[in-house]
Amino acid sequence: MKPALELKNITTLVNPGTSEEKQILKNLSLTLEAGDFVTLLGTNGAGKSTLLNVINGSLKPTMGKVILGDKDLTNLSEVKRATYISQVFQDPKVGTAPRMTVAENLLLALKRGQKRRLRLRNLRSHLAEFEELTAQLPNNLSERLHTFTGNLSGGQRQTLSFLMATITKPDILLLDEHTAALDPNTSSQLLKLTNDVVTKENLTCLMITHRLQDALRYGNRVIILNEGQVVLDTRDKEHLTEEKILTYFAN
Repeated sequence: MKPALELKNITTLVNPGTSEEKQILKNLSLTLEAGDFVTLLGTNGAGKSTLLNVINGSLKPTMGKVILGDKDLTNLSEVKRATYISQVFQDPKVGTAPRMTVAENLLLALKRGQKRRLRLRNLRSHLAEFEELTAQLPNNLSERLHTFTGNLSGGQRQTLSFLMATITKPDILLLDEHTAALDPNTSSQLLKLTNDVVTKENLTCLMITHRLQDALRYGNRVIILNEGQVVLDTRDKEHLTEEKILTYFAN
């Protein structure tokens, strides 16, 4: 069976050919198996967000290939990759349409990757489904289906973003510190929801976090980046401690 995702010899350059040229990712290779829930750690500037941008297509690598199953995505645009890849960003304002209601945003996400045509949206026929989807979520989203997303709290909006990213099962789910902007209680609720959905749906997920405790608590695999390279890739979380993780940041 082919891996879910392969990154082959990825190198990214910023300001190439100038005196300010800088290499972010350095000949990085990485393979994700189907169902992997990876927590990704690294100091600021280690290349974590750059890695996600290479996967989602918002940044084309200077060298290397991005392979999803048997598809070469390297030259596909971010829009075309959205058929296969979903992402939740750190900023709760990103990923939802503020002037659309919660239900309208969910309907939009339900049609991700499909061809858009001029036709009736049939929102009413999906309301019962959306009520059921949101009924067990935190933040009382089920009571806000007809509320404009711009009027939601940060926690409600980020929970909606996560639901939109997973409402149709993506091949790859990318989470870029998606709880970092939330208060501790809301962050904890969303992380629990994340773990429940990723585990239940057997999603292949790459989650950036800055909290060592969360990296140890969630997922089946820890990867640490340092200066654009993988310095630790382990599934042996039982013997991994915060103190040991910090040694990789120092090297």
